Amino acid sequence: MTPVLIGCCGWPEARARYYEHFPVVELQDTFYQLPSVSLAEKWRREAPSGFRFTMKAWQLITHPARSPTYRRLKQPVPADLRDSYGGFQSTVQVWEAWERTAEIARALQAEAVVFQCPASFRPLPVNVDRVEKFFARIGPQPWLTVWEPRGDWPPDLVRELCRKYDLVHCVDPFQAVPVHGRALYFRLHGQGGYRYRYSDRELEELAELLRRLRRERTGPSYVMFNNVSMKDDALRFARLWGLVEPGDPW
Repeated sequence: MTPVLIGCCGWPEARARYYEHFPVVELQDTFYQLPSVSLAEKWRREAPSGFRFTMKAWQLITHPARSPTYRRLKQPVPADLRDSYGGFQSTVQVWEAWERTAEIARALQAEAVVFQCPASFRPLPVNVDRVEKFFARIGPQPWLTVWEPRGDWPPDLVRELCRKYDLVHCVDPFQAVPVHGRALYFRLHGQGGYRYRYSDRELEELAELLRRLRRERTGPSYVMFNNVSMKDDALRFARLWGLVEPGDPW
């Protein structure tokens, strides 16, 4: 069977300690502000052999400049070009953001790049067209191309786009069912929000769903926690899945 990889979205503890606990991390820094190539290469060198990186694509690709997350950019976007960012637009600014994202993915030897859309990015014809043109242009990559549409995107439309451009449909499994992808990519955001701790029963439900869905996939299954108790919940799920011994002090 393909591997189940359990980890966190971001570093809930020091990296050296995290490496002792988990086989994978989803970098969040890359969404807010891309690191330098040299820093990404340093992270790759410091990680143990076999450790896996995934990463979020830079927000300049997916999110409009009015998003509050743009406050974390080191250099604000030029005022006269604000409308040229985000939404998978066919602009020089979005394409340059992709090229820089891809450069960091190569430096990290990333296994997946996650394109998370804001809920405001709705399935309007103009947005569907932008998604198609963007993913057609970037083409096949050495990593999984993971798409997390949010909001009211119809499953049939998501399936069609994912099939056409070989995308892995990313979901919070307590909110939606993935409709396409050779791998599974779960991002667990917490029931009702970030400040949430999953119950034992919910983790058991997650395990049952994972057992069923991974039979249909040929690639790995990523289970990435993105809530306030992400470290503890991820370790509890790893124990439940049998990846950590029950008596382990972690």
